[in-house]
Amino acid sequence: MATPLSDTSLSPLRTVAVVGLGTMGTGIAEVLAGAGRDVIGIDTSEAQTAKCVTALEASTARAVERGRLTGPQRAELLARVTTSTDLGAAAGADLVIEVAPESYEIKQQIFRELDGIVRPETVLATGTNALSVTRLAADSARPERVLGMHFFNPAPAMRLVEIVSCVLTAPAAVTAVTDLALDLGKEPVAVGDRPGFVADGLLFGYLNQAAAMYEANYASREDIDAAMRLGCGLPMGPLALLDLIGVDTARTVLEAMYAESRDRLHAPAPVLKQLSEAGLTGRKAGRGFYTYEAPGSGTVVRDALTPLEGGSPTAGRTVRSVGVAGSGTMASGIAEVFAKAGYEVVLAARSEEKARSARARIGKNLARSVDKGRMTAEAAAQTLERVRPTGTYDDFADVDLAVEAVAEDLEVKRQLFAALDKVCKPGAVLATTTSSLPVVACARATSRPQDVIGMHFFNPAPAMKLVEVVRTVLTADDVHATVREVCGTIRKHAVDCGDRAGFIVNALLFPYLNNAIKMVEEHYASLDDIDAAMKLGGGYPMGPFELLDVVGLDVSLAIEKVLHREFRDPGLAPAPLLEHLVAAGCLGRKTGRGFREYAKR
Repeated sequence: MATPLSDTSLSPLRTVAVVGLGTMGTGIAEVLAGAGRDVIGIDTSEAQTAKCVTALEASTARAVERGRLTGPQRAELLARVTTSTDLGAAAGADLVIEVAPESYEIKQQIFRELDGIVRPETVLATGTNALSVTRLAADSARPERVLGMHFFNPAPAMRLVEIVSCVLTAPAAVTAVTDLALDLGKEPVAVGDRPGFVADGLLFGYLNQAAAMYEANYASREDIDAAMRLGCGLPMGPLALLDLIGVDTARTVLEAMYAESRDRLHAPAPVLKQLSEAGLTGRKAGRGFYTYEAPGSGTVVRDALTPLEGGSPTAGRTVRSVGVAGSGTMASGIAEVFAKAGYEVVLAARSEEKARSARARIGKNLARSVDKGRMTAEAAAQTLERVRPTGTYDDFADVDLAVEAVAEDLEVKRQLFAALDKVCKPGAVLATTTSSLPVVACARATSRPQDVIGMHFFNPAPAMKLVEVVRTVLTADDVHATVREVCGTIRKHAVDCGDRAGFIVNALLFPYLNNAIKMVEEHYASLDDIDAAMKLGGGYPMGPFELLDVVGLDVSLAIEKVLHREFRDPGLAPAPLLEHLVAAGCLGRKTGRGFREYAKR
């Protein structure tokens, strides 16, 4: 019978054994030794233990070169790490962290052997991100001392550690490991036992959707990755990240998530199985979604799928002047972008007063740029001079490109396109900035659907580099080429996608946000812990709830509904909590309350 674990029965976790000395285990060993812990690194492979020591020597040498460690500090750190191929070396450890391959059989065997090796009060932690901590604990002779301690890769750099307890875990063990994580300079987040926990639970669903989007030939791998980097500020695109994590690892995590949730969004995309079984597991194999210079390299090299340089073989139409329809923040931002690039801009709104107000907003933005030294006063004055405000769309008669940025209402947009059809000259390109409505519906409101295309700018338009270029089945090749050329002139990165709900960015972003809301609904984790997990563990510039409150809960709900209607997937149904908050008028920062409360301006 296991010894009861009281709050006073744990000695400080001074000596830690790390079982499994791959990249993650080596990184954890470095973190522990850097914080003054004695570390016993254990691996069945002598070659792997030697590789671990070499890696530690190299990484600490770099730290000395960069001024993060002194020579004596490096020597002390390395002296605190010993290695062994015998699990018996863990006998004196206060804590054992296993980072073995994601296999119940392997991990359970390690825990069974440890039961006969370590002291009764030793805490056993699994580094799994996909397997059940409860199942591993139940198989141990000391289940109350088993928990999860999920570090993120690379362990020395990533601040998040998910502390995973189950119904069998004693609070004293959780407290001891949480205190250790804080002492390591990490930010521990307490989570319950379910596949993926918080960060990976949200991240892998998003990665899976990106893989499915690529598999469906909806967009190229380069465009999917660029869209999420530039549209969401992520450090890596989803397909490049899958290659870094390992396609096989991602498949394992998703299989575990789907086994519990039965949510189709977690069912691994078939392409993950195909790549895994072909041995194309990502960077470690030298090939996954991309091809790399060598196994283990992060340098992407050209392959058969790499787009040819030189752009479209079709010549675009000449664009000298641009009409922008609308008077809101998006319209004025887009007008500013075109004017800065040297285009003559007609800014049209429902009244001349609204158009002048939008132009004044541009003037204020330009003045701020002058104050910050980003442009000269002369350049700002010339830019503003290129913007002509008007209260009638009749002034679009001579523009070469008309861009609508009015309310996200299909009937409003259809009426506007019918009006532009009558006013704009033959050959003018008509573009909608919709983020969720069908572009083809706007095109069918005109007598020239071949001239209509989507140009989805991101807010704020002057700062955000991405434009999603949305072709319909009716869009002419030279219209597509024209918009691609224009994007280059205004210094935006264009990505191509088809005319379906959400395009690239929103189709991947909003299901992830919706899943975060479901986590809170299920009382799995708090708003603050989820936001912290995604910022620290996923490199996101904002947590999901921060972002939802900025975007607006009403806007988010509308996009979720469009995605659900289009794809008919139950997993895309808006979370009830989102609907309740919108019904209560809690729309985010703009109303002073959303998922959080904000001080009134």
